Amino acid sequence: MVGWLLLSQLATAATLPVDNVDVLYHRYEGGGMVIDGPSVLVRKSVGPQVSVSGQYYVDMVSAASVDVVALASEYTEERTEYTLGVDYLHEDSILSLGYTNSSENDYEANTVYFSASQEFFGGMSTVTLGYARGQDEVGVRGDESFSEDADRQNYQLGLSQVMTRNSLLGVDLEVVTDEGYLQNPYRRNRYIDPDAQRGFSYQLERYPETRTSFSVATRALYYLPYRASIRGEFRYFSDSWGIDAQTFELAYVHALNPRWTLEGRARYYVQDEADFYSDLYAFENSQTHLARDKEMSAFSGTTLGGGVVYEWKQTSLPGIQRLQASLLVDWLDFSYDNFRDVTASGDFLPGQEPLYSFDAFVTRASLILEY
Repeated sequence: MVGWLLLSQLATAATLPVDNVDVLYHRYEGGGMVIDGPSVLVRKSVGPQVSVSGQYYVDMVSAASVDVVALASEYTEERTEYTLGVDYLHEDSILSLGYTNSSENDYEANTVYFSASQEFFGGMSTVTLGYARGQDEVGVRGDESFSEDADRQNYQLGLSQVMTRNSLLGVDLEVVTDEGYLQNPYRRNRYIDPDAQRGFSYQLERYPETRTSFSVATRALYYLPYRASIRGEFRYFSDSWGIDAQTFELAYVHALNPRWTLEGRARYYVQDEADFYSDLYAFENSQTHLARDKEMSAFSGTTLGGGVVYEWKQTSLPGIQRLQASLLVDWLDFSYDNFRDVTASGDFLPGQEPLYSFDAFVTRASLILEY
């Protein structure tokens, strides 16, 4: 429940997470990609001041996107992720420490994170500081000799404020610095080649070895008088590669009765292209850095979503104090301003192919048991 969960996070920062088991199934399907898998999260208190958690998450990927079809055959892979965390409560403060390992056959990522949250003015204000350090190892399927490293650091500052008895406001700042091998070793960019049958050829992408990004997000939550809430969010993102992006989101939550809740949301995202991006370069090695990844291009995306949540408090199930089941579905639509579909049927000159667009569905079904 978007609104109520946000209120819980902002207004009760100095409270340990409740003991629970959270089981989730997620599925993304669109643009030639199918990504699905389970997630299991378990939280348990150890005395009144400490809570420990563990999470297991799986992504099973079947890829036949426009990038893959243009250069290779469809592939499948599986990513598994393990997270261990501990929260420590001291008066009006919570200290959190965690470790995450994400592994697939050609990528290994290890991340350590730490955050501190402090309440002020009787819980009316909350300040949160966070830091994460990640070290990734990049490989290539079928090439055991290929190995590159990437180092990532994430800095976060958050402020939440209870404005009135019915409204909350939150502001989050984030700075991310990346260094090392930051590109996808499988991706290619294309350039005009009069000697090629299609009039163009491909070469490996080359990205800068450093990237710094900055984002600021503001969120507001307002309780309506008829068992409902509305939430608005704006996020601005900018990085050293020349990408500027804005996100606008509006969500609505309506409690039909003590057990059933409906929610809906609309989201719009738009970004500029990276400085070194091009759908079609004039010639081979025409510049130092080269990218044709559609996520580096200028594009926009719209998301419309909704779902239903069922909550049962003080259940008759042995040892279970609360049960929550939810089913949420999002429809996503993406349109690219300067990325062209080279797989489109027809006789097109290089750079005259139709602009690419696609839609996708995201489904999330979850069950939470508090004990």
